[in-house]
Amino acid sequence: MKSFTERAITIIENIPNGKVMTYGQIAKYAGSPRGARQVVRILHSMSGKFQLPWHRVINSKGEIGFQDEVQFKRQKTFLESEGVFVNNRGKIDLEYYQYHPEVPPEEYE
Repeated sequence: MKSFTERAITIIENIPNGKVMTYGQIAKYAGSPRGARQVVRILHSMSGKFQLPWHRVINSKGEIGFQDEVQFKRQKTFLESEGVFVNNRGKIDLEYYQYHPEVPPEEYE
């Protein structure tokens, strides 16, 4: 069986262009519904190594989570380049842009 980290990386790698997932949603699919902070850590430490599309991961409110203005603008620019509308406060319409993998969460385990 794959580890939580391996499952989370696989899920993140498979978020399609122009779609987003939340940290908590990824954690749930990876087998730990309360592991959203662990997903943050994975993105922070492994995005470069695995070339993860980190910009497609947002918080549960549908917002860009960065407080740093440079990082905020960077993520907003990446998302907009993929056709995702992000308002000036960093809000994304989850009803429209949230990705829901067809694979049930338990199948990532």
